[in-house]
Amino acid sequence: MHSNRSNLQVLYEDNHLLIINKRAGDIVQGDKTGDKPLVEVCKEYIAKKYDKPGSVFLGVVHRLDRPTTGVVIFARTSKALSRLNKLFQERKTEKTYWAVVSGAPPQQSDRLTHYLVRNQKQNKSYAYTEERPNSKKAVLHYTVLKKLDRYLLLEINLETGRHHQIRSQLSAIGCPIKGDLKYGAKRSNPDGSIHLHAREISLIHPVKKEQLICTAPPPPDNTWQACQ
Repeated sequence: MHSNRSNLQVLYEDNHLLIINKRAGDIVQGDKTGDKPLVEVCKEYIAKKYDKPGSVFLGVVHRLDRPTTGVVIFARTSKALSRLNKLFQERKTEKTYWAVVSGAPPQQSDRLTHYLVRNQKQNKSYAYTEERPNSKKAVLHYTVLKKLDRYLLLEINLETGRHHQIRSQLSAIGCPIKGDLKYGAKRSNPDGSIHLHAREISLIHPVKKEQLICTAPPPPDNTWQACQ
């Protein structure tokens, strides 16, 4: 699954920021697979669009798991990068996720608290109800937005940002995400994606100091379309 410029979905762009709707399979930053990361595709896009010679600066502020889709922010200047890093560290950004899950959660809406233990070798996080050695507290809020034929659409807001947090916590309450074999889904999605989508981000623009809200349309498959 390789990206090219023609299907880069730009949600917002100015001299300071570039906000993209990431597709499933894209990696945000380079990893051991050697596949071309989204940050490089975006650099090429900027170089071509603005006819920039030499190397293009583009700072990675946060990541999304490879099989997930949705909003990713890049910083186009070092000033924007340091300010965005601060906003993320101080949790002054609001991110909303959509997840299509099998299995109904216990409540229509709830706040979940787990303690996650990350297994580096398996690249997986295990959720426990009590603290464990090396565990990190994980908190999210979910609301059931819609009932589909075989699935439910949940809206999720995070209080903490942990490795595979949404995937692990939803799996722990018996609601694995569609296509997410690693966390208990019965079958994979044909394209290797999982039905977890970073739907919206809201923050104060790091330079213009105005409220910025970016919403990413979900992928064009039938299940996501049924969620609209």
